[in-house]
Amino acid sequence: MTQSTELPAQDDSARSSGAPGASRTPGASRTPRAPRTPGRIHRAWFVAVVTFVTIIGAAAFASLPGLLIEPLHTEFDWSRGTIGFAVSVNLALYGLTAPFAAALMDRFGIRRVVAVALTVISAGSVLTVWMTAAWQLVLYWGVLVGLGSGSMALAFAATVTNRWFVARRGLVTGILTAAGASGQLVFLPLLSWLVEHHGWRPAAVTVSLAALAVVPFVWLLLRDHPADVGLPAYGAKEFVAKPAPVPGAARRAVSVLVSAARTGPFWLLAGTFAICGASTNGLVKTHFVPAAHDHGMPITAAASLLAVIGVFDVVGTIASGWFTDRFEARRLLAVYYALRGVSLLFLPMLLAPSVHPPMLFFIVFYGLDWVATVPPTIALCREHYGEDSAIVFGWVLASHQVGAAAVAFAGGLARDVFGSYDVVWYASGALCAAAALMALVIRRPLPLPRMPATP
Repeated sequence: MTQSTELPAQDDSARSSGAPGASRTPGASRTPRAPRTPGRIHRAWFVAVVTFVTIIGAAAFASLPGLLIEPLHTEFDWSRGTIGFAVSVNLALYGLTAPFAAALMDRFGIRRVVAVALTVISAGSVLTVWMTAAWQLVLYWGVLVGLGSGSMALAFAATVTNRWFVARRGLVTGILTAAGASGQLVFLPLLSWLVEHHGWRPAAVTVSLAALAVVPFVWLLLRDHPADVGLPAYGAKEFVAKPAPVPGAARRAVSVLVSAARTGPFWLLAGTFAICGASTNGLVKTHFVPAAHDHGMPITAAASLLAVIGVFDVVGTIASGWFTDRFEARRLLAVYYALRGVSLLFLPMLLAPSVHPPMLFFIVFYGLDWVATVPPTIALCREHYGEDSAIVFGWVLASHQVGAAAVAFAGGLARDVFGSYDVVWYASGALCAAAALMALVIRRPLPLPRMPATP
């Protein structure tokens, strides 16, 4: 079948026993049809909107861990270190699952993987309602929600961007990355109110329902590839037929890691992103609310400040995507990490029983830099690793979450040992300074060699 007559795959619901190609591997084309001409608004933008809303709906689970530390400590008398360990398992699996999820998306399609992931998140969250022991928190919230959220990680956004966009990739990456912050903005005030007035269980149920509600939305509206609707990617000059599913997802994820690990940029990107995770998800998202509460600030007020971080994160991340299309990515990373480190060094002096102008300045400043590092990091993966960039970024994201997991546990342990979080804020600020220097060391990529055509 020639490229010009290849019909993009139809919906799974359209599969019939007598249709051509009905017995083929899922995701392959089924009947021939000529590619269509893009309309005034390219379908890629609708896919980006579906992806954005999906990540918002799934972001509810990311808003909850910091709100659970004090209630679980009070009800079950578990140490903050124990609770932090469950969060660290969640964060580590979130990252370690991502590269395999990216490979699974190449094998089974984006929407199948995402729909299953959302279901696992929903199940893990609702099961916590009946837990009575710390190991159950580790299993339900740490393992199940960690595995599900890892499949909904930024590798999802990177895969959608790589497949559907040739132009505006930096901007779209910034928008999809900001979706997580938007979800935090939507759910964090609601969840904090539920925790304070009705306990943590209704909040866990809310997270479960939010994840489950997105499943039909994903299944009906998300498409795996531009060829599924007979279009070229946005900004592409030619139509490209949908590639055949790639078997051996786990083997491919590991082989890509082995290949990338032989290059210097991979370790520098992994190192900087580990520090990124340590200073955001592991530290601020997990421990800011209890740290502020230690200084007398109400939980709802502290959670509202995190939500404000989410507001400015949207602005900062979209702006970072715009900058990434125009400026050198490694220099952007250096600036972002340096500014983040400075802000964290000042935070211990700003915590107080009430919200005051210097704290608001920190929230705005830190929010603009929260995940602004993602678009240039994805861009550098794309520049150095080409078609494998989504899987490579999955492994880089794994380092992000390992860093986050380490600090989520270390932060709770430091609070138990020293009675405050101050040492963790200062250490994270110093790590950000190291990340800025590491970003500057990343070399520009060499031209990729031309691969021989496959017979």
